[in-house]
Amino acid sequence: MNKRQFIKTFAASSLTLPVLGKKIDKALSKFEQQTPEEIAQNEDFWAEIRRAYRIKPDYINLENGYYSFAPQETLEAFIGHVREVNFQGSYYMRTRQFDDKAEVRKKLAVLAGCSHEELIITRNTTESLDTVIAGYDWKAGDEAVMAMQDYGAMLDMFKLQARRYGIVNKIISIPNHPKSDEEIVEIYEKAITPKTRLLMVCHIVNITGHILPIKKICDMAHAKGVDVMVDGAHAFAHLDYKISDLGCDYYGSSLHKWLSVPLGAGLLYVKKDKISKLWQLFGDMGYKDDDIRKLNHTGTHPVHTDLAIANAIDFHQKIGIQRKEARLRFLQEYWTKQVRDLPNIVLNTSADSQRACGIANVGIKTIKPADLAKTLLTQYKVWTVAIDYANVQGCRITPNIYTSTAELDTFVAALKELSKA
Repeated sequence: MNKRQFIKTFAASSLTLPVLGKKIDKALSKFEQQTPEEIAQNEDFWAEIRRAYRIKPDYINLENGYYSFAPQETLEAFIGHVREVNFQGSYYMRTRQFDDKAEVRKKLAVLAGCSHEELIITRNTTESLDTVIAGYDWKAGDEAVMAMQDYGAMLDMFKLQARRYGIVNKIISIPNHPKSDEEIVEIYEKAITPKTRLLMVCHIVNITGHILPIKKICDMAHAKGVDVMVDGAHAFAHLDYKISDLGCDYYGSSLHKWLSVPLGAGLLYVKKDKISKLWQLFGDMGYKDDDIRKLNHTGTHPVHTDLAIANAIDFHQKIGIQRKEARLRFLQEYWTKQVRDLPNIVLNTSADSQRACGIANVGIKTIKPADLAKTLLTQYKVWTVAIDYANVQGCRITPNIYTSTAELDTFVAALKELSKA
């Protein structure tokens, strides 16, 4: 059995998977003539897609940004992988594991828009970016630039390097409602000095949904001799782009978010000419300095999760990234436009369609974020997450492609009622 056949055998091991796949294909064929913008507003189409998910009825889930649970098609394939690996045991692990993972890695690299020689599969964004931060050959006095709105795990890793090596972390703040890309670029630029070695920036700010002008920031930083590391946790399989077009040196993402891979998968991209300069975290001396696989030594791990990446990609590509992005942006604007100008409502996300997609953040002036999240769940059965730091006070709202406008109507009604209290 060759490596491609093995993965196909895994996919076929579930009896329910082919049935689910046919239903999705039929739904897609009905609307294939519509543009992404037209189909984004077609509730009949997305109702068909919704049937691909097993949705918990207890609440309306508007917290998909933390973890976008897998559609049944992907889940059943994943379970099939678990069974097959368990069935074959160490024989599989010693004979087929590495070739199969290599095929998945290549497929993921095609989706990401980079060479497979510049990409590895990790467990999540934190592992990916911390690998880069800890892999730098830091010297006392070196500087790194980042934003207070960046993810806490990476900020903590920079703090650790400051304690260990004496580097200086320069932390800027990103406005929630910038006037232009240039305003954002200038904020980062002003923080750079001749001692700056690395700049970290979010592709999509996780607490507000703000899409940052990555290519412009990279061009500016590179002109000053500074490397750029991008936190793409919320952008991958959410926006239509290729990593190679961004101009960054390093890129990390979590595949359990918008690609809906079962928990435990992420990616790390390192530009080819930057690989040799990074120290690996674990002592694997089996690869050359310029081979990205040197960064990927984590011992024996649940390979079935890596195999499920291929199934998640298949489902994602059936929907199509242009349709998916258009739908997520439509859903966000559907509810934000209804409440943006209401008294006591604070939208921490730009009204500019180019600066946000599926993620947005909303607060009520008279209610603390934690209390708002609790009230939304207990009184209105709407599940969200409270954000109360980095100049952002509100609840992050992250619908997914299975979310209906009827569910968002319930959420909007709740906000309107609460804002009057």
